[in-house]
Amino acid sequence: MTFDPHEELNVIQKNLGDISFEDTRVLVTGGAGFLGSWMCETLLMSDAEVTCIDNFASGQMSNIQPLMDNERFRFIEHDISVPIALDTPFDLIFHMASRASPFEFEHFPIQILKANTMGVLVALGIAKKNHAKIVYTSTSEVYGNPDIVPTPETYNGNVNPIGPRGCYDEAKRCGEAYVVAYRRQHHLNTRIARIFNTYGPRIRMDGIYGRVIPRFIYQALNGKSLTVFGDGFQTRSFTYVTDQIEGLLRLASIDAAEGQVINIGNVNEITVLELAQKVIALTGSESSLSFYPLPEDDPLRRRPDITRAKEILGWEPKASLENGLVRTIDWVRSCG
Repeated sequence: MTFDPHEELNVIQKNLGDISFEDTRVLVTGGAGFLGSWMCETLLMSDAEVTCIDNFASGQMSNIQPLMDNERFRFIEHDISVPIALDTPFDLIFHMASRASPFEFEHFPIQILKANTMGVLVALGIAKKNHAKIVYTSTSEVYGNPDIVPTPETYNGNVNPIGPRGCYDEAKRCGEAYVVAYRRQHHLNTRIARIFNTYGPRIRMDGIYGRVIPRFIYQALNGKSLTVFGDGFQTRSFTYVTDQIEGLLRLASIDAAEGQVINIGNVNEITVLELAQKVIALTGSESSLSFYPLPEDDPLRRRPDITRAKEILGWEPKASLENGLVRTIDWVRSCG
């Protein structure tokens, strides 16, 4: 069975309403990744002209292969942390290039640091040259292990800069500082999204790339024990891909979002244990649970305050966790 993404794409377009990117020239860095490929495909459905840059550090050609014959799509294989001369003019840039799985932090800390510092500078330089709008996809990880939950954008974070997650957390914080500096000094039209845990079709489930939802689904479908770190009572708030892409596109299109930093995430908090039990039930699996020590600096709670997203973007998540998990399970099954 082949997974058909049109249901997700149609949901995004329906939820966007009258928002359109027709004839907008868009650059998406990290466009072959999980979120980046959905962004590219959604923009193409909105009649934008899309240039995708990716070096396949964690992105995959299979994510964008269906787009390669589209005359409004252009792919460039390149590491965005290295300067590049582009002859195409752009109206809008999404800087989405970065490894994001916690298990990659140990193996690729330098590449992660570069993508979110040097890569941000390259993207900002392209935006400055083109007088283009830029959206930087930051992360809830800038909050570290927060003392305030739900966590608002005004919270400055509780981050360990020299811990194993520091390469990602601090690089994203530095990336935000670069974006703000370019706005102040060069008057760029900037927007920063702090993304919370996102899942859905195309999220990698293999090896060090696998995050908790795809890992649980893969393990459940293959009769393996589900790997739970710590006691499983740590919480996360999961956003389905359709909601996340809609939020990012609203952030890019709404004038009142200029210069803003906005959380885009789901307010429904769930423990990792509850998630594991839900995946087992939805897959019909007889898998058990295996417990391992909690990784260093792993945050105990994740739940966003999305007041700004509601008031400025008119956005809040619509997909239930159950429906999103069912769609993701269907996609994993279609992958064989």
